[in-house]
Amino acid sequence: MKPEAVAGPARSEPVHHDPARGGAAADDAAPGGLSASAEAECLEASSACALGGPVGYSVARVSRLYRMAAGKTLRALGLYPGQEFVMLHLWRSGPVRQGDLIKTADLDPSTVTKMLQRLEQAGHVRRRPDPADRRAVLVEATEESCGLRSAVEASLASLEQHTLAGLGEEERGELLRLLSKVEANLYAQTADCPGLP
Repeated sequence: MKPEAVAGPARSEPVHHDPARGGAAADDAAPGGLSASAEAECLEASSACALGGPVGYSVARVSRLYRMAAGKTLRALGLYPGQEFVMLHLWRSGPVRQGDLIKTADLDPSTVTKMLQRLEQAGHVRRRPDPADRRAVLVEATEESCGLRSAVEASLASLEQHTLAGLGEEERGELLRLLSKVEANLYAQTADCPGLP
């Protein structure tokens, strides 16, 4: 699952959107292909989800609480929310190009760059030129980070169990099935919004 994934995307440094586009005219095209006014409409709709009904409010509240719980868990390991997904991907996939990592993480390039800088300073990742293409950068987990892997996986597993406490196996399966349907509905509803995964 991606970030803000496994958890649905808890992201370490959120991408900031400016609907006003620095004073651009409302009909100017936004990077996602929409006019600035259409992009603002999408962003306003997402921030007002709690006004649409009890399900929207509950989903928004659960998502926020989960991100807070994940952040608390990760701080104990010296990580920011979102960094665990990058590390899990690197541990599982081995060295990857930074451009491919940005696509996988579904985050703004500057956000991923800052995240990698912090992880590199902490000794968890290293970056080097790709021997196959010197213009590209390879990112890989360091050997020193291997001990962190088991702690991250254990922490996320513990958070999952805590999140689903009191639900039986059948209820957990049904919850996942229903959330998948809700996700598909929202995906269709936001298909023309910029930044869609």
